[in-house]
Amino acid sequence: MATTTATNATNTMPADFLAAVNPKTKTTSEMQMSEDRFLKLLTTQLQNQDPLNPLDNAQMTSQMAQISTVNGIEKLNATLTQLMTSSTDTQVMQAAAMLGHHVLVSGNGMTLPENGQTMAGIELTQPVDSATITIRDANGLLIRTIKLGEQPKGLNEFVWDGKNDAGVQAAAGRYTFSIASEQGGKEVKAKGLELASVTGIVRDSSGVQLELGYLGNFNMADIRQVY
Repeated sequence: MATTTATNATNTMPADFLAAVNPKTKTTSEMQMSEDRFLKLLTTQLQNQDPLNPLDNAQMTSQMAQISTVNGIEKLNATLTQLMTSSTDTQVMQAAAMLGHHVLVSGNGMTLPENGQTMAGIELTQPVDSATITIRDANGLLIRTIKLGEQPKGLNEFVWDGKNDAGVQAAAGRYTFSIASEQGGKEVKAKGLELASVTGIVRDSSGVQLELGYLGNFNMADIRQVY
């Protein structure tokens, strides 16, 4: 089971980052041991070969090529491991800069503050003639309909002023929204984007993720917009 470690917005570097800056080359030591064993075996083989049937040059060249190939692969693996560690540490530092910011991620929820307004977004694969947002409360009751009109391809934001269709301020809390969009009279699918606050960073065996409060953890690649 993966061990999860939360990272807050301090200047303390994670232990893995410090290790990457000043690595102890256990892999290099293992490669040296492999080479030593090969050389000992080769020397023993040469010392104990049959004088009437000595090891020919082709065989010796083949064995040297094998140990060279293995050594090269081990060095390549060590380099890749170091690069992956460095990449992960860079992601941690980038994620730390997002703490306290708001982001848009895939979702169809909205959180309305007391006497306030909120926003969300939609993502379209093509331009549309019209897009309509329908907002409902936790009981599924219709609260507000927002007509956005024409919308371009890509990410589009919209703001809900917090009022219902009668112009009365809605109660603070959680709401959901749905999207109806069309182009030339044909329905166009749209993805909902929910606004959330970055409350923490999680680093485990799967990589670096952002904590988005009640929404859970999201990968960096899931972030569609940062505010």
